[in-house]
Amino acid sequence: MEASRYKSILSRVGLFCAILLLSGCQSALLDPKGLVGVREKELIITSLLLMLIVVIPVILMTIYFAYKYRASNTEVEYAPEWSHSTKIELVVWTIPIIIIAILAVITWRSTHELEPSVPLKSDIEPITIEVVSLDWKWLFIYPEQKIATVNYVAFPKDVPVTFKITSDNIMNSFFIPRLGSQIYAMPGMVTRLHLIANHEGEYKGISSSYSGEGFSHMKFVANALPDERSFDEWVREVKKQPSMLHAFSDYQALAEPSENVPVTYYSHIPQDLFESVVMQHMGSLNMGEEESQHSHMDMAEHKG
Repeated sequence: MEASRYKSILSRVGLFCAILLLSGCQSALLDPKGLVGVREKELIITSLLLMLIVVIPVILMTIYFAYKYRASNTEVEYAPEWSHSTKIELVVWTIPIIIIAILAVITWRSTHELEPSVPLKSDIEPITIEVVSLDWKWLFIYPEQKIATVNYVAFPKDVPVTFKITSDNIMNSFFIPRLGSQIYAMPGMVTRLHLIANHEGEYKGISSSYSGEGFSHMKFVANALPDERSFDEWVREVKKQPSMLHAFSDYQALAEPSENVPVTYYSHIPQDLFESVVMQHMGSLNMGEEESQHSHMDMAEHKG
């Protein structure tokens, strides 16, 4: 009776583990489509394998010792006074120390290589996309193309993208899992994230930080277009759209809380809209010197 109960528990645990493994087959983090995501995947797998060097032997030895020294096995030596073994101490301390040292070196190098604010090395000129976290939607501003979109961002594949990210009123988190590196969006501040897509396709973007009632619907589409020509054609199509943001007051109306907002294109935006969004918060610790000067000039014009 007791044995059958344990068998039932083990079978349920095994089924649960199998479900977890199968559910992870489509994990976005393990199927990256960009250089940063690939490096992060390699880091995850390397760290996991190094830790398994300790975990797997411990699990196997636990099962082995439990079986060997079971109460019914009377042939094994019984040594209740045993308390120390230099050989065992060397093994259980030396191996983990070596693994931790290796992980420390990998972490140090990868932390600097994958620093979100560091531009990616490429012979291709990056494009800049400004991102504003709103309640509960994402606004993407293309300063060079003078257009904007809501809950949809497009860029050519194999071209580095510089995301400049801020929030309108509450801290949030910008994340495209298949491209890598989530980063926070904070009011009055600008964070930078450099990504690249090496495969064309549409990828899910999410808010990975709880920000209120409409948080679960705060999703967007990141579309990696086949080439720069396709991107230019897409820009021309957006510029034909009737919707526009004529002034900062139009932006403020857009920033009002709303949920399940459909993809929207704006063919015109105010000059330096992103800087104005950042500078609406007093004491902004936000931009570089050049950006800050432009923002102060814009605010002076607004006041004038």
